[in-house]
Amino acid sequence: MTTQRTGEEAVFEPVRKRVRVDRSADEAFRLFTEHIDRWWPVELLSRAADEQYGDGVKVERVVFEPRAGGRLYEVTSEGVEGVWAEIVAYEPPSRIVLAWKPNDRPEPPTDVEIHFEPDGDGTVVRLEHRGWDKLGARAAEARQGHDGGWQVPLERFVAAAAAG
Repeated sequence: MTTQRTGEEAVFEPVRKRVRVDRSADEAFRLFTEHIDRWWPVELLSRAADEQYGDGVKVERVVFEPRAGGRLYEVTSEGVEGVWAEIVAYEPPSRIVLAWKPNDRPEPPTDVEIHFEPDGDGTVVRLEHRGWDKLGARAAEARQGHDGGWQVPLERFVAAAAAG
């Protein structure tokens, strides 16, 4: 992680990830949004996995509301909706921006921007997760966790795209 200092403030570099799938940008965008419940690793990365609801509660589905102002959330076996993000920009098939906050901590959301760029017969998906400085004392820890944390979801996204 690269950290720069400007005056008294630390500036944390965004987390940047890139994957390529053998799908059109439109297909990749729809898989990422409309079918997120097919590939997101809820057993590892969800409010339920973090035991925010208590023992035994499982995620039954993940919902991406396809519009600016919509939500990305999980629905548990108890019927509870746990919000992960608000959709800030929804521009099919090229761009999504999320106000990312998959917890109830008293802190602001970070920003996740995903671009879907045509690349020959496939699509390059670029993810940038930024805004770590908003988290104050937790910024370095949160950035480090998300740097590794995006790996499994993106691997599963690529596998889902390959599976058809």
